[in-house]
Amino acid sequence: MIVISDASPILNLSAVGKLDILPRLFTSVIIPQAVFEEIALSGKGKPGAAELAGVPPWAEVLPCHNSDLFKELSMKLDRGEAEAIALAVESKADLLLIDEKRGRATARSYQIRVTGLLGVLLQAKRKGILSEIKSTLDEMRLKANFRVSDKMYEQILSVAGELNG
Repeated sequence: MIVISDASPILNLSAVGKLDILPRLFTSVIIPQAVFEEIALSGKGKPGAAELAGVPPWAEVLPCHNSDLFKELSMKLDRGEAEAIALAVESKADLLLIDEKRGRATARSYQIRVTGLLGVLLQAKRKGILSEIKSTLDEMRLKANFRVSDKMYEQILSVAGELNG
């Protein structure tokens, strides 16, 4: 399974010490070169930087070679999102981990299957990696300023069987 990750899932999971969820869910995760540079180089000292600095064994950093598609996508998305989507198209990825609404919509327009951090947390619970997701989600909202509407928060907890009342 080819899985590519944008920055958000890596940054948010790192901020709460849960980056190990990714290799436990996916054998390998491809990190686009631009995302790697954003996290490990430009983000030095921030969550994810130290974890990615040596490129963990479960990750592979790859550049996108489709420069025309990358340039086109860069006109409406940030560099990391654009390269993640271009790399997903180029590598015929099975899944793209991306949270940003515009990036998700763009990826879907290229028939790329997407999930965000909330989907990753639900999958981790289903596979027994997390016993519950509420505490992780609460911690991400507090420590990483992970933005999720109250309505979506309640929906995710409901799907996870963790909504009280």
